[in-house]
Amino acid sequence: MPGFVISQRLIIALTAILLLFSGAARAASTVTAVDIADASVTLRFDAPVATASAFVLTGPQRIAVDLPGARMGRVSASGGLIAATRHGQYDPNTARVVFELTKAAVVGDATFSDDHRALTLTLKPVSESLFGRAVRKGRQLFGLDARAVGARDAQNGGITVPLDPPKPLPVPAVSGARGTRRPLVVIDAGHGGHDPGSQSADGRHKEKDVALAIARAIRDELVSSGRVRVALTRSDDRFLVLGERREIARRLKADLFISVHADSAANAAARGASIYTLSEVASDRVAAQLAAKENRADVLNGVDLGGENNEVSSILLDLAQRETMNISSQFATLLQREMSPTIHFKDEAHRFAGLIVLKAPDVPSVLLETGYISNDGDLALLLSPQYRRNIAIGVRKAVEIHFAKRLTGE
Repeated sequence: MPGFVISQRLIIALTAILLLFSGAARAASTVTAVDIADASVTLRFDAPVATASAFVLTGPQRIAVDLPGARMGRVSASGGLIAATRHGQYDPNTARVVFELTKAAVVGDATFSDDHRALTLTLKPVSESLFGRAVRKGRQLFGLDARAVGARDAQNGGITVPLDPPKPLPVPAVSGARGTRRPLVVIDAGHGGHDPGSQSADGRHKEKDVALAIARAIRDELVSSGRVRVALTRSDDRFLVLGERREIARRLKADLFISVHADSAANAAARGASIYTLSEVASDRVAAQLAAKENRADVLNGVDLGGENNEVSSILLDLAQRETMNISSQFATLLQREMSPTIHFKDEAHRFAGLIVLKAPDVPSVLLETGYISNDGDLALLLSPQYRRNIAIGVRKAVEIHFAKRLTGE
C-alpha cells in the first residue's frame, strides 16, 4: 500500500536523522531477537544499527559480535553451528553477543537488511588451522562503505544512515619532558567504569578510585622530575579491556608500563604492598588467585569482553618476550627497594603471575599492589595524600635509576 510505504520511509528517515544528529539516539537500538539457522545467525533490532564487527576466540571456540549504538535485550538461542548464546554490555553504547560454536567456523559473509534492523551472519565451517588463522587476523568490520568510512546508503529512499566505526583505541595525552627521545612511562589505573575492582569493608571506597588517585600522583611526580614523558591509560572513570591497556602502551611505544591496583583479602588482617611481573607459572597460590581475580575484569555477565587469544601465549616463547620479562623483573626489584623506606611491603613481595595486562611482548611491565583496601590500616593510608605521594616518590626514584642504568648499559 502506498501510504504504508511512505510512512515506513518517513520512519526510517526520521531515525536516520536522529542517528546523524543525536549521540543519544545512537545508543537507543535494542537487540530484540536472535534467529539461528543451520549455517547462519540473524540479529534483529528495534531501531537501525549502523555497523557491526566480529572476531573469533579460542578456549572454547566462539564468535563475538560487537554492535555499536545498541543495547542488549533478553535473547537466547542455539542450534546449527551455535551451541549457546551469551551477551552483555561492552560499554553503555555497545552490545556484545558471543556465540559458542559446536565446531570451528568463521563469518563468511555479513549482510544488513535495507533498513538496518537486522544483521545476518553467514557461518562457514573451517579447519582448526584456518580457525587459528582467523583468531590471529582479528576483527572483521561490517556495514562500512569502503569509499567513505562512517557513512553508507541504507537504500531506503535515498536516506543515508551514518555509520559509527568501532570505537578506536584511546590514545592518551603525553606530558612531562619534551622531546621524543625521553623515555615514556605509561601509568595504568586499574579497573574503572562498571568494574569497581575491590571495595572497602563498608563498601564506601572502591579500588578504581584509589588506583586513579595514586596513578595521578605518580604522573605528577614523574612530570615534575622533568626526566621522562608520562601518559595515563585512563584519567577518568572509564572501563578499559585489559588488552587495551597494554596496547595503549605499545601504541605509544612506551619504555615502561606500571599498572596500579589495591589488593584485597578475606582476611582483614592482611596488609602491605606487593609487585607482580609476568609468568605463565604463578609463583604461589596467592599469585594464582590474584591473576584469576584481575583477569576476570574482562568478563561481564558471563561474557568475555576482552577477546584474549593464544597469539600472545605464543609470543611469550619468543626471545624478545623473555628479555622483556627479565627487564620487568629487574625493575620490580628496584621498585621495591626505592619504595621500602616509606611503604610497607609484604614478605616475598615480588611475585609472578599470568596477568593479561602485563603481556605486552615489548614493553617492560609491572603490576603494583599499593596496599589492602580490605584492611582498615592500609585503607587509611591509601586515602592519605601523603601516602600517595610517598608511593609516587618511590616510583619516581626507581624510574630514574632504571633508565640511568639502561642508558649506561648496566
